[in-house]
Amino acid sequence: MTAAPIWAASYPQGVSPDLTLGEDETFLSAVEDSMERFAGRVAVRCLGTDMTYARLDVESRAMAAGLQALGLAPGARVALMMPSLPQYLVALIGVLRAGFVATGVNPLYTPRELHHQLVDSGAEAIILLEQFAAGFESIRAGTPVRHVILTSVGDVFGGLKAAVANFKLRHIDKAVPPYRLPGSLRLRALLARGKSAPWQRPDPAPGDTAVLQYTGGTTGIVKAAMLSQRNVLAAMRMSQAWLTPALEAAPKVAAPVGIMPLPLYHVYTLYTTAMLLAKGGCSVQVPNPRDLGSLIAAMKAQPFDLMTGLNTLYAGLMVHPDIGSVDWSSARTFIAGGTSTHRHTAEAWHKLTGHWIAEGWGMSETCGAGTCNPFPVPGFNASIGLPLPSAIIEIRDEDGTALPTDIPGEIWIKSESVMKGYWNKPEEDPFDDRGFMATGDIATMDAQGFVHIVDRKKDMILVSGFNVYPNEIEEVLSDLPGVLEAAAVGIPSDKTGEAVRVAVVRTDPALTEQQVRDHCAQNLTNYKRPAEVIFVDELPKTPVGKILRRKLRDA
Repeated sequence: MTAAPIWAASYPQGVSPDLTLGEDETFLSAVEDSMERFAGRVAVRCLGTDMTYARLDVESRAMAAGLQALGLAPGARVALMMPSLPQYLVALIGVLRAGFVATGVNPLYTPRELHHQLVDSGAEAIILLEQFAAGFESIRAGTPVRHVILTSVGDVFGGLKAAVANFKLRHIDKAVPPYRLPGSLRLRALLARGKSAPWQRPDPAPGDTAVLQYTGGTTGIVKAAMLSQRNVLAAMRMSQAWLTPALEAAPKVAAPVGIMPLPLYHVYTLYTTAMLLAKGGCSVQVPNPRDLGSLIAAMKAQPFDLMTGLNTLYAGLMVHPDIGSVDWSSARTFIAGGTSTHRHTAEAWHKLTGHWIAEGWGMSETCGAGTCNPFPVPGFNASIGLPLPSAIIEIRDEDGTALPTDIPGEIWIKSESVMKGYWNKPEEDPFDDRGFMATGDIATMDAQGFVHIVDRKKDMILVSGFNVYPNEIEEVLSDLPGVLEAAAVGIPSDKTGEAVRVAVVRTDPALTEQQVRDHCAQNLTNYKRPAEVIFVDELPKTPVGKILRRKLRDA
């Protein structure tokens, strides 16, 4: 008998470290089952409008039939380029119900970045919000895209309200740049056509690719993780099992409501939204989470049970003047990922809401699922939690040897949620002969199985032969009064090989460079202290809040 992993003893009561998936079950079959079982419940809430599971079923089926009528071959790639809106979820499920492969595109991509993803994925169709149509028009000729389906914010509402919303965006706010896309279709027209067109339901195998999930591209060339039906299903079931204790604590939550401020094209939101679909829950989508006022309005609109975010988002919410008007009485858990949660953020959030943030970890390559702190979260432990059900994690040295507890090494992971491989890049093979994948993240695992991130392998700074980890420096700076955010990067040095540069965003304009240096001298050993301090108005970040360290190195 195989011994239980060391983290099993730390699992919440009733949660098994093993996960059982049906032999032939797929993500598509699981979603279709939910749409049938929970037909009368609200699946998506956005901008004050609700979409039931029944309507999601009808519209995604119409989307599938409409796409099939375009003549695309099974397995064709379809790009989705829009923020979190109900039609994104309709399109995503519709693409899968048509037998095609979905690939989410960051709407804020430059034309160069968009061109790369469309060409690399081989996307033959794109469904995009009209605000981004002009950018696509500029590179359309050099892509394989043959079919363009346009949607608008007004499509959320329908009827007169849709016309009013679209008129305002197009003609008053001037939010839709002029474009010409001959032959394009309107989403509403495609759905109307699909409702009367024949639909051939596909029967995907568990190993068939469902999603091409492109990485953030903060280093090197953007590439896609091939996520199979089985991968997305596993991520759905892993998070579903992990959140069960939070949702079943008295009084039990039958239909959880989750605030989902991060975009659906990001893997974090993809897999947490999948979890809500499995539970028959409601996903509250926020098209522009950078507008913290609109996010807070969405939080106030209804009681909610859980929320996803990351350190920068939680920190920003806490200083917003309207945050005190949010009702926290129904909240069960707040989940963070994407970047390290800082102690002062966690403690301030607990003081505000009565809840500790449950930090987790995952990657595009793992369909977002990897580790998470268990419910109830007892406090801030500077950990990304325990391996999720059926995930096996080893901490290894550079020779691939598993390390004992509390010794830093690279995270290797094996799980049903881990990708098949990289699209169009068979030469990039991160797997060993036992099926474990190298992650590039440096961490320790303690005796209870909790994993503590030290840093990204590629972000590590080497000063005179000593390893310096940016997260440690950033954590120290976050405790200095007058600092809103800070980031540390390595820069070339003739004396030490690399030196530390820190970029600081101030809340107090009187904060000086010398105060920053003095604070670091009090809290960091000599080689970890910054050789260079710069003040910036904001840190460069991806749309989901990850710091773009490369831009700070080049500053």
